[in-house]
Amino acid sequence: MRAKLFRFASENDLPEFKERGTGDVKLLNHREKGTIRLLMRRDKTLKICANHYITPLMELKPNAGSDRAWVWNTHADFADESPKPELLAIRFLNAENAQKFKAKFEECRNEVDKQAKKAGTEKNDSADKVAEKLEELSVKEENKKSEKKEETKEKTEEKQ
Repeated sequence: MRAKLFRFASENDLPEFKERGTGDVKLLNHREKGTIRLLMRRDKTLKICANHYITPLMELKPNAGSDRAWVWNTHADFADESPKPELLAIRFLNAENAQKFKAKFEECRNEVDKQAKKAGTEKNDSADKVAEKLEELSVKEENKKSEKKEETKEKTEEKQ
């Protein structure tokens, strides 16, 4: 969908939203990792003006009384090649397109949240397995230590 992107310039004397570019905004899903990122390129130059992962913490908020604009925070936007946190705003041609974007954005955010929870449970399962194996190892080591102690006691008794 075509939209106009703005970033909040807090470094200015009077903080304000500055235009970053106009173009097509895309939500791209990585097939293997399951991550989703928002990518937006400017129309004629095709220069990237937004490139960041969608996280479960991101929340679209309506912008100052406009029904066709949204605002959100990102922790690491890679549009300038180095990641930095940004406050971004996006404005669409009409309210219908804005609602479609919000619905898709929320869907992507929920999907990423599910992936993260799924990965978290898999990690917990593997961590539990590793912990069990470590416990077995420590028990075996204690058995070996006690066997060695007994052997040394027997040897000292034999010497005496």
